[in-house]
Amino acid sequence: MDILQNIINWLLSLGAAIFVPIIIIIAGLIVGMKLKEAISAGITLGVAFTGMSMLIGFMSGAIGPAAEAMLKSTGINLPIVDGGWTTLSAIAWSWPYAFLMFPLMIGINIVMLIINKTKTFNADLWNVWGKIFTGVAVAAVCKPYFGTAGSIGIAFVTAGIQIIFELKMADMYQYRIEKLSGIPGVTCTHKMGFTSIFMFPIDCLLKKIPGLNRRFDAAVLKDKIGIFAESHVLGFILGIVFGVLARYKVAAILTLGIQASAALTLFPVISKYFMMALEPISTAISTFMNKKFQDRTLVVGLDWPFMGGANEIWLAVFFAIPVTLVYSMFLPGNELLPFAGIVNNAIAVAAFLVTGGNVIRMCILVLIFAPAYLWVGTIMAPFVSDLARTTGAVSLKAGELISCSSIDGPIQTYAFSHLFKVMDGNFLPIALCVIFVVCFVALYKYLGKEEREGREIN
Repeated sequence: MDILQNIINWLLSLGAAIFVPIIIIIAGLIVGMKLKEAISAGITLGVAFTGMSMLIGFMSGAIGPAAEAMLKSTGINLPIVDGGWTTLSAIAWSWPYAFLMFPLMIGINIVMLIINKTKTFNADLWNVWGKIFTGVAVAAVCKPYFGTAGSIGIAFVTAGIQIIFELKMADMYQYRIEKLSGIPGVTCTHKMGFTSIFMFPIDCLLKKIPGLNRRFDAAVLKDKIGIFAESHVLGFILGIVFGVLARYKVAAILTLGIQASAALTLFPVISKYFMMALEPISTAISTFMNKKFQDRTLVVGLDWPFMGGANEIWLAVFFAIPVTLVYSMFLPGNELLPFAGIVNNAIAVAAFLVTGGNVIRMCILVLIFAPAYLWVGTIMAPFVSDLARTTGAVSLKAGELISCSSIDGPIQTYAFSHLFKVMDGNFLPIALCVIFVVCFVALYKYLGKEEREGREIN
């Protein structure tokens, strides 16, 4: 068991760009792909992940210091350090029971496939850390009520429930994702989509407002304002705005403009490599499933970056940055200084999914839901910091707190992990869980109808 755990830990340490392609190559061979085709698809997927990670890192490296400069100019002092998602991942993997989440995740997926309760084969095993983080949070919150053993048991039950919701969410969004991305046979299993569940009723209200119920994606924006909506020009303008707000000198402002322009120009280019890698895999899996299970189609669940070519996502990301900074300065109850997580893909992807890429509604939803990320980051800081200290995953000084300003699915994470706070008279988590389930069912039915009507037309 120790040898297997060491092998898995070593593979995970290589990152998603290597771990996920290995899973895809193995899956491709199982469903009958030729060895050279499976290897080619896997390597291409690795190239796509690496390219997207490089671009996100490049953009974060450019925008992050500008955001920090904006905050410094205000003189605001917030005590909780923002370590970003990578810090949360490292802390999650430091949990002594983290390795056990693998068999739980794989086992639930296999059982649900066998009994025909999902059509998603989740190849995004690298992001199992998201389930581990939920488990860590649940165990920390429940320990005072149920002791160590009881809290760990509840943690794995809760993580199992999250896994089921992730698979069902992937099922319900698959048709829309295929239409938005142009990539057949894939979907997203990342829990950042859970925020879209809470966004759904508000988006329904927004669609009743004249002008907001029309298609308004990046293409429509381009028709409206012409060259100013071109990726390279829009990126340059946004970069200039951030440079001015950060009080940079002229040369630095222009440099930031070109850097933002480069990022927005290259995101769609990199996304094409996801399509090149995933089309042969999805075709092979569909063919295999048609042979094994009549009238069933299997789709591949992946991390969100394969949708990264959508300019709508990055427009929402750029909008979310100043919104989050302003909220951090004036939001009651926030003690988190946003920095490492300031490029919040999670909120943008959730808004993209639920609106179908309507830029205006996406920005409104970002404005409404951005506080949730700061509040939950603040709430999670004490036990995340304690785990960091006890495991040595992150070096912290005495009294120093660390968290993340862009926790994936913050409302769901808070609701699931703090459910038993009802024993202390806190009924908010259980209320949020009820809202989550009700909205999930409503959205599941809505998207099911959308898929049926869409396939009938086609």
